Amino acid sequence: MTDELRDRYDVVVIGGGAAGLNGALMLGRARRSVAVIDAGEPRNAPADGVHGLLGREGVPPGELLATGRDEVRGYGGHVVTGRVAKAYRRDESFVVALDDGREVAAKRLLVAAGIVDRLPDIPGLAERWGKDVMHCPYCHGWEHRDQAIGVIGTGPMAVHQALLFRQWTADLVFFTHTAPELTADEREKFAARGIRVEEGPIAAVEADGARMADGRLVPREAFAIATRMEARAGFLADLGLEVADHPSGAGTHVPADAFGKTAVPGVWAAGNVTDLMAQVGPAAVAGAMAGALINADLTEEETAAAVALHRLGK
Repeated sequence: MTDELRDRYDVVVIGGGAAGLNGALMLGRARRSVAVIDAGEPRNAPADGVHGLLGREGVPPGELLATGRDEVRGYGGHVVTGRVAKAYRRDESFVVALDDGREVAAKRLLVAAGIVDRLPDIPGLAERWGKDVMHCPYCHGWEHRDQAIGVIGTGPMAVHQALLFRQWTADLVFFTHTAPELTADEREKFAARGIRVEEGPIAAVEADGARMADGRLVPREAFAIATRMEARAGFLADLGLEVADHPSGAGTHVPADAFGKTAVPGVWAAGNVTDLMAQVGPAAVAGAMAGALINADLTEEETAAAVALHRLGK
């Protein structure tokens, strides 16, 4: 990445994942000055490949992002390494302050900083995250098809996740761990689909399976878990834009409408920071949509200013 960062842009994009880069690409093609500020912590970094993305199936995440950065630069955009500390208003502009002291002003902001997956404190789990501990069947289910999979229950999405993973394997165990008590209806569904239930907490995830709190080892080759997903957006507080609980109960997000527009005029959000369930493809599409609408919003503002001057004979 280049460290070039000018004092002012039409748009500053916070976050250089699929959503942020595709938004910047659209803005660059619209001849807008744009800078992408990225901390270099993509959510999917531990994964071997991006899946379900037509034309780029299986591409390593780092390769996809490197290509995207080059494409943004090809249209005059700047891609800058940095961590945003806060964003605030100064007169008619937004100011984005980095934690190294640099500041940059912009007419509009696109927030695409993504989310952080919070794993439960189970020894051995984090070390295997993104390899044989996964969260999304559409992202990783094929790679673990027909394996002995264990779904670790931690929250409201666990039962739904288990029923989905049944499509990829017949050897499935649901560990209740800290999930809400299973209802009679849920237990009936599991029984009908041949999903075994293991009651009680997991003490550790080991190479051969799950070590239960009572000492038993339940052999498993891979695990699935619905993490708590938390939006990276604390830097927006000075703008009056705070994260909120997601309706699914799966974590927190930045509320935005279907086109990425937030409650703060001039600020858009795209990708996982607002849509917790979005895969790479939908996140990129959301970024492109937000970029196009930001350009349209700027065009309306510039046209109104031009009309005002025209009426004055200037």
